[in-house]
Amino acid sequence: MRQVTFTPSGDRVGAVGFGAMGLSWVYDRQGLTERQKHEVLHLAVDLGMTFVDTAVLYGGGANEELVGAALGGRRDEVFLCSKTGLRAASLEPPRTERCGRPEEVRRSIDDSLRRLRTDAVDLYYLHRVDPDVPLEDTWGAMAELVTAGKVRHLGLSEVSTAQAERAHAIHPVAAVQSEYSLWTRNPDGSGPTSDGEPSGDVISWCAGHGAVFVPFSPLGRGYLAGALAGRTFSASDFRSRNPRFTPEAMAANEQRVLGPIREVARRHGVSLAEVAIAWAAARGEHMLPIPGTSDPVHVREDAAAAELRLTAEDLAVLDGVEAVGDRY
Repeated sequence: MRQVTFTPSGDRVGAVGFGAMGLSWVYDRQGLTERQKHEVLHLAVDLGMTFVDTAVLYGGGANEELVGAALGGRRDEVFLCSKTGLRAASLEPPRTERCGRPEEVRRSIDDSLRRLRTDAVDLYYLHRVDPDVPLEDTWGAMAELVTAGKVRHLGLSEVSTAQAERAHAIHPVAAVQSEYSLWTRNPDGSGPTSDGEPSGDVISWCAGHGAVFVPFSPLGRGYLAGALAGRTFSASDFRSRNPRFTPEAMAANEQRVLGPIREVARRHGVSLAEVAIAWAAARGEHMLPIPGTSDPVHVREDAAAAELRLTAEDLAVLDGVEAVGDRY
């Protein structure tokens, strides 16, 4: 796979990373064995998807356990990312709570390192800003983890440019992760954060501050890959409660969203997934999308997106996509 530089450290990582969340959290996983999960993670790394993303939230620590068990023996091949500040209040149905207190941050990293079977993580995000704790207090505690050698770099998730500036004034922000795809474009200044605050142009902020921007769900939770037509979701699957995954919204978006993606995919002879991921990557050299999947076929498609270069004509077609249905 083509590699890119993780700017703050100069580490070379695959141009497309791997988001491990769906192997343990919020999506249907019926019939998926632990061995199959391990095989998916190994295949991703074999294909060059070395920027691997997990979090304490996902499965209440189960995803970190999985990543640690599967990849602990390949630690030197992986740029390992995890998160704090958001935990599972309930596993079924999935429900979260924020926990940005400094003492929680300090406890959380030790638990994560144990589950991940490592002495340090390469990138540690604040998963969500806790409105009941000053951001400066949470971020200051995270900066202590860098000094202690437990974390190499710090990142933020789903924040505004104003929040990024506040954190950056205390300790450098190495990366910002937000949902970003052909049908979710809030971080480019076109909409609010997940907390309802104006986001500002976070993508440009990252470019101007030497930070990597990490789009999660670049495949729109699977929809943009074109494989969910007629699919129904169990009550334990997040998408069963998502406005974009009602039968009416999916039918409407067949032409509005998937139509333009198919047009570009036919032009290049590639999958829809490759086009959607390549679109996110094309926003700038500092973009590092992290699709996730439990299907080895889809892992190969996701990895192949690193080599797809979209033309100006392609981008003009895709930039006009506008989805039916709210993000949440």
